[in-house]
Amino acid sequence: MKLTILGGGGFRVPLVYGALLGDTSEQRIRDVALYDVDPVRLEAISHVLAQMAQGHETAPTVTTSTDLDESLRDARFVFSAIRVGGLRARTADERVALELGVLGQETTGPGGIAYGLRTIPVALNVAERVAAVCPSAWVINFTNPAGMITEAMQAVLGDRVVGICDSPLGLGRRAARALHLDPSRTSFDYVGLNHLGWLRRLMYDGHDQLPRLLADGDALGRLEEGQLFGAEWIQSLGMLPNEYLYYYYFTREAVSAIRGGPQTRGEYLLQQQEDFYARVATDPDLARQEWDRVRRERNATYMSDVHDEEDERDPADVEGGGYEGVALALMAAIARGESTTMILNVRNGSSVPGLPGDAVVEVPCAVGSFAPRPLATAPLGLPELGLVQQVKAAERLTIEAARTGSAKVAVRAFATHPLVDSVGTARVLLEGYRSRIPELAVLR
Repeated sequence: MKLTILGGGGFRVPLVYGALLGDTSEQRIRDVALYDVDPVRLEAISHVLAQMAQGHETAPTVTTSTDLDESLRDARFVFSAIRVGGLRARTADERVALELGVLGQETTGPGGIAYGLRTIPVALNVAERVAAVCPSAWVINFTNPAGMITEAMQAVLGDRVVGICDSPLGLGRRAARALHLDPSRTSFDYVGLNHLGWLRRLMYDGHDQLPRLLADGDALGRLEEGQLFGAEWIQSLGMLPNEYLYYYYFTREAVSAIRGGPQTRGEYLLQQQEDFYARVATDPDLARQEWDRVRRERNATYMSDVHDEEDERDPADVEGGGYEGVALALMAAIARGESTTMILNVRNGSSVPGLPGDAVVEVPCAVGSFAPRPLATAPLGLPELGLVQQVKAAERLTIEAARTGSAKVAVRAFATHPLVDSVGTARVLLEGYRSRIPELAVLR
């Protein structure tokens, strides 16, 4: 089978390839095509993969190309992890908002809307080329904002586009480990949107262990979310919030922390990755070694802009096993017809009451050789449903603005989002993004 990776020069591509190296089944990926618009980044990552493959007799072959159709031809799976505008655009996503005293973050709030506005036209073109070149392929979308991009691409490819994220799985694993339970023997009731959801049950041997965790202050203290939100707030919710909900529940604190730091997360990653790609270009023999070192630094500083300095990341999370594992498990289930349950971004249907049937939600799904099917969930509480509905409305307006090129609709998208405090602010945000991000200058 062939896997095409869009954004093939991206820093996290070796994580996917590493997961493929561990797959020894007969129905495994044998060919990997890397596509990227940047040949320098492609070459650097190809060096990393070649060094990873040493000693693996059945390592998938790797080809690189800057031609989209060539890369897509004969693909069984397409993994999309593109970043339109690169990390420089991400720094603008963050800074334009922060300069107005509004949250500046990659996927949450106005930064996520700006990211979506410039990414959706490219994602739609990708979907159209998949439909023309490899119409039977499955598209696994990790491009952020993952729920929004998946929903936009589904307008072209329907259920053959599935969004993935490692945040819900990571939350569930951490909750299980806090109670000294085996994460592989647990299942989770999780519901919401991408980067906006809650873990409501933690099932182990047929019993819900979440109440035991919520009642154990020491166990909550061992949990990253306990350190981030505080045990009292989590206990008042009666469920575990996704870490990204910090930006909604503690907005002032988050904005203050990010503005008070020496650089935004995007600025940190931009500097780190520019150094990495430059070093590999100078000495390709060090590609794998440098990639390993930079990856550990990157993981160890995840969400450090809002964590207290004394808080430490879970070592198991730092070492990885995230979205690449989700992607491989999804591909394996579809290719081999192995029935399982996974938390994915899929079309709602009737799984989350209060949201449109064609809205993409993040919920547990039955997976096999068929399109993932969302499982029914208990209704959200009124506060959670209201937040989800408002953010989904902003996402759908963003999709409309990106498809039509309408600046008026883009302003509505910004103004609708709960982290933007006025229509006036929404207008200034759009003007700021249009002036700094060339891809958004086309909005009229």
